[in-house]
Amino acid sequence: MRSLELFSGAGGLAKGLENAGFEHIAFVESNKNACMSLYENFDKNKVFFGDVKDFNFETLNNIDVVAGGPPCQPFSLGGKHQANQDTRDMFGYAINAVEKLEPKAFIFENVKGLLRSSFAEYFEYIILRLTYPTFKDGNESWQEHLNQLRKLSKGSYIGTKYDVSYKLVNAANYGVPQIRERVVIVGFRSDLNLSWHFPTETHSEERLLWEMFVTEEYWKRHDISKPNHLLDSPKLLEKINRLKSRYGLFEPKNFAWQTVRDALSGIPDPRSEHDISDHIFRDGARTYAGHTGSDIDLPSKTIKAGNHGVPGGENMIRYEDESVRYFTVCEAKRIQTFPDDFVMKGSWGEAMRQIGNAVPVQLAEIIGKQMIATLN
Repeated sequence: MRSLELFSGAGGLAKGLENAGFEHIAFVESNKNACMSLYENFDKNKVFFGDVKDFNFETLNNIDVVAGGPPCQPFSLGGKHQANQDTRDMFGYAINAVEKLEPKAFIFENVKGLLRSSFAEYFEYIILRLTYPTFKDGNESWQEHLNQLRKLSKGSYIGTKYDVSYKLVNAANYGVPQIRERVVIVGFRSDLNLSWHFPTETHSEERLLWEMFVTEEYWKRHDISKPNHLLDSPKLLEKINRLKSRYGLFEPKNFAWQTVRDALSGIPDPRSEHDISDHIFRDGARTYAGHTGSDIDLPSKTIKAGNHGVPGGENMIRYEDESVRYFTVCEAKRIQTFPDDFVMKGSWGEAMRQIGNAVPVQLAEIIGKQMIATLN
């Protein structure tokens, strides 16, 4: 599958799709450090460092799939919530690529905030524009264009059409050691008459709790004693009792959610002697209300990249004794399922920003394999 990567970032989506069997023809990215990371991990001659507005789509041909993560700040729950009024809203350029290249399929990823009720009409507008990408707007507002799109039907519209699906996906349910909810939008050109189904979830919290508090095999696997303080939580006790009542002598079918401890298995303490170049201890981690880090025996909180530096609460690990420290770049890559040898360029904060903006590699690979199976 020949693919174009828009808004590539450091290449989490790209790496996962590459693992699935995609051949990347070009990458488009405007951030210097992210481009430096792309240079290190992919063919640097295919990387366009610059604004997507300046990229000439006509230099490409026979593109099967357009993929990317249009900047999410306009829709982020932690952002300014300006959606289409935000100059960083790049969905129009993603749609422009689909219009010009007419790929067999596309895949775009964005934050959960895209589904906020206050953005409902604009999200509908995005989906309809992806469905009818050649139906141009004139000088009217997007709301007026939306009303025109609503009146279209696939029977009356004669341009290129796409069957578009979207889903709010939690990466933890696909084996990623992180609670990360993202909207995934997938489209297939209508003339191909293909039926798309999002990959079946393979991992669950229920199975993790089963292995922790019913069979206790989680603790045995890591050769540690079960921390008793975990059972101090009434909410957790209620979950465990409900779990035992529901399954009885049987067990949940899925695999267990992967935890921070699972993900970091085999990595030495960053304060010890080692030769891992991006596994450097960073001091200064602190906790306070609402800023408690990621429990080592649960999936990580969402690794994030903020407008004003990296919010450390999500990017800290919390141990059984309640002590905390920052994730190293090496550890954050594991949380986002990047290969250990994947190079992130820039300082710790810059590398964490790139990691926080990425699609988990494993999730991208799973979706990519499903897309290839559908197209084949």
